[in-house]
Amino acid sequence: MTAPRAFHPLARLLHWTMAVLVLTMLFIGVGMVSTVSSKHQWLLAIHKPLGITILLLVVLRIMVRLRFQPPALPADMPALMKFAAHASHWLLYALMLAMPLIGWAMLSAGGYPVMLSSSWRLPAILPASPVLFAWLREAHQYLAYLFFLTILGHMGAALYHALIRRDDVYPSMTTGFPAPVEIAEKPLEHIEPPAPEVLPPSDNAG
Repeated sequence: MTAPRAFHPLARLLHWTMAVLVLTMLFIGVGMVSTVSSKHQWLLAIHKPLGITILLLVVLRIMVRLRFQPPALPADMPALMKFAAHASHWLLYALMLAMPLIGWAMLSAGGYPVMLSSSWRLPAILPASPVLFAWLREAHQYLAYLFFLTILGHMGAALYHALIRRDDVYPSMTTGFPAPVEIAEKPLEHIEPPAPEVLPPSDNAG
């Protein structure tokens, strides 16, 4: 089966939607831990439903990834770079699953309600435990650092493909069209003028 030239349109839509949501979530998380003002509760009220939204979307995204074959990486990429690309993608999926689940478990262990709205409360997935709460809070924090570094690496790889290699990797997740092929102009070859024709001597000369 021939691999497609671009990701499925639904995969591209989910990718860019989740990119915005994940970056928003990370910055909200930084704001939450850096302030104790009234904004903390406001940010927390956004953080919880946003995390559950990301959790649902990443499950859908994995299903789309398994259903629709992704495009193959360029054949001329070194094997180590291909391994790093695949590993970083699955690490991103794992972190997008783990972060909201650990946050949900952390709040459950701390005895805090996971409210998605004023009347919609999610059930606790762990019993209340101060020890578990402290451990999960540390795990949530350090995984957030790893998540941020992985996203930076992912963005750097995208820019590398878009600006340096200029291959089909970046267009496959944006426009869906292959990158234009640059055709180098060949210099005009030096053409030797034809040699003058030498006529044989005439027998009637004289």
